[in-house]
Amino acid sequence: MNNKTCIHCEDIFNLDSQLKRRVGGKINECPDCVIELQTEIKETVRAVSSGDGKMACIQILKFDNEDDAELYRKGWDQWSGWNNQRSGSIHDVSFTKVGENAGNGNHKGKI
Repeated sequence: MNNKTCIHCEDIFNLDSQLKRRVGGKINECPDCVIELQTEIKETVRAVSSGDGKMACIQILKFDNEDDAELYRKGWDQWSGWNNQRSGSIHDVSFTKVGENAGNGNHKGKI
């Protein structure tokens, strides 16, 4: 076990615990203090890919929190695929597009 002492509450916590990995925070902050004091500053980013054209489209999206990212990913997995129209819960999730590598719809490079 990789135990550390929290700088805020002085409790001992496991640095490798699933909760600590999920909430993040500094290496010397316990998960409870990270949640309570809202000291986590990492951005929640996900990449999603579709099967459009000969080359798949890849989008990198930034979410407000981990729950929104997981909700979007689950909705994407349910509705993505060849020629599927995306609808349902993914439209209800707020996100910002960070980057995109669009698929190539041209056949053999002809326009």
